[in-house]
Amino acid sequence: MPTAPSSADPPAFSDPAGTWNRRFEGEGFHFGLEPNAWLRSHESLLHPGQHVLCVADGEGRNSVWLAGRGLVVDAFDIAPAGVDKARRLAVQRGVSVEYAVSDCDAYPWPVSTYDAVVAIFVQFADPPMRDRLFANMRRALKPGGLLFLQGYTVRQLDYRTGGPPIASHLYTASLLREAFAGMEVLELREYDDELAEGRGHCGRSALVGLIARRP
Repeated sequence: MPTAPSSADPPAFSDPAGTWNRRFEGEGFHFGLEPNAWLRSHESLLHPGQHVLCVADGEGRNSVWLAGRGLVVDAFDIAPAGVDKARRLAVQRGVSVEYAVSDCDAYPWPVSTYDAVVAIFVQFADPPMRDRLFANMRRALKPGGLLFLQGYTVRQLDYRTGGPPIASHLYTASLLREAFAGMEVLELREYDDELAEGRGHCGRSALVGLIARRP
């Protein structure tokens, strides 16, 4: 898989669980309470009763929203502080989500299980981890299942309004097309937009969105 070019990337997170626990500490929600806008704009592709996995779901804004739409939702995150908040949010909203605390490699990925896999800004992953993560997401989908993925492109290094300042963790449309070769690409576009997702993603941003169907 190709990686975003960089000759001087800083090191990846040395303590990812600790990093995210610190971000999720306190009463506020680091990325806000509303679902990701790009995911919500494609809700017509998701239907009540479908089984969905939310990858690295943080404090639960996307999983709780999906459960509120009548989907059967599993979700995991590496940070116990985030998962605790997600569980409380689900109770407050009167929905049920099956949560787990896990990193991406340790998660017991089921095969051919989900109607949809949702991966929003999972850019903590360096290229080797990203290869493993993307492969697991593909395998977890049922035939005909949909992958919903949004992330920052390398131009986000100019905006610096969210995401890791590490070029190799960022995406391009060509990187995603190659990574998910063999899947039917329903949408793949790079675009700029204003994000207002808590204090974590705020301001003009360089984005890419992918929807792909497993054959």
